[in-house]
Amino acid sequence: MKTLLRGFGLACLAGLFLWPGVAAADDLEYAVKAAYLTKFVPFIAWPDGTLASGGPVTLCVLGKGPFAGKLEQDAAAAPGQPLAVRHVDGPDASCQLLFLGRDVAQPGMVLDALKNSPVVTVTDSDLPVHGIISFVITANHVRFDIDAVGAAARGLRVSAKLLGLAHKVTLKEPAP
Repeated sequence: MKTLLRGFGLACLAGLFLWPGVAAADDLEYAVKAAYLTKFVPFIAWPDGTLASGGPVTLCVLGKGPFAGKLEQDAAAAPGQPLAVRHVDGPDASCQLLFLGRDVAQPGMVLDALKNSPVVTVTDSDLPVHGIISFVITANHVRFDIDAVGAAARGLRVSAKLLGLAHKVTLKEPAP
């Protein structure tokens, strides 16, 4: 577990570097996001029966996939439970984690379609809607917010350690 936390901490530190140029910025931004996506998995518990015994956790990407193979590399190198990466064309409840890229045409419809499924939706920065985990860019750093209320509603448990690393955590329903 210490190794996982150390790896997660290194991914967090990678997000602290300032980006020197636009192309390099995008490459670095998505390298950090890919690292985050694979590091989130050990800190999330899915409801019983969601994961096949010993089977991989499926990380899905909706959108054109800005990771340029980095997500697949990180998933293959991740210790612990195996991770499989799939690219999908729409909401897919067979995914355990679904990343919605900036180019998804109707992200709100995708999130609505999965609101009763135990899928950790992860939204890219600059999307008008937010998933269970939402990437945010603050002062050129890749950070993430967590909707703990939404996670609990889906039967997902997010580790206190991951909540502690988040930029912002939603712990209660917004007032009507």
